Amino acid sequence: MIRAERAADGDYRIVTLDRPAARNALTPADLDALAAAVAEADEPVVLLRGAGSAFCAGADLDVVADLDDPAAFAAHGQRVASTIESADPVVLAGVDGAARGGGVELALACDLRVATPAATFAETGVALGLFGAWGGTARLPRVVGEGAALDIACSARILDAETALNLGLVSRVVADPETVAREVADNDHDAVAAVRRLVRAGSRGESAEATERAEREAFARLHAEQFGDGDRGR
Repeated sequence: MIRAERAADGDYRIVTLDRPAARNALTPADLDALAAAVAEADEPVVLLRGAGSAFCAGADLDVVADLDDPAAFAAHGQRVASTIESADPVVLAGVDGAARGGGVELALACDLRVATPAATFAETGVALGLFGAWGGTARLPRVVGEGAALDIACSARILDAETALNLGLVSRVVADPETVAREVADNDHDAVAAVRRLVRAGSRGESAEATERAEREAFARLHAEQFGDGDRGR
């Protein structure tokens, strides 16, 4: 089950993975509902979090065991992760408790990842004879570097919040991820969106020339919106 609601005290949407008894493991229906909850958000920021004591245990293993078309299931998860990555709002993963397998991959698709002191991360698929196939093999090395990514993915070791912070898997360790969602949402929404698009483009390997041109154009557009043509030269 996926719950989506506008925050009572800020301009952001909270999307909650709400299957606490299953550690918020995701079925195909949950994946579809998650993609819709993010894609349909009209708030400038979306906070993705899990109910109960876990963030997300990844794919529901009962579903995985009975798959008739494993490649199609992997493609399904990849599409959802891509939807999160390309969504208009800034998407923040607030990891409180365990993130495992697909849960890590969904967090990697988000723009920002913050952890509480209780957060842990692991790519445990190799222990089960599988591996995460929702885009994590591409996103993890972009975030933490190839060496650390191979260590995480091949060892199945569990990272605590401080280790995740030191590796760059998360940007902060905070008591409440909502404080970061509010912090981002309190800034100018157009400026934040522009910076997010530019950073994303650069990290995906767009040429420096193309990125710098887009940066100039975005800066000029925002400047015109803030100051107007008539205020030039003041």
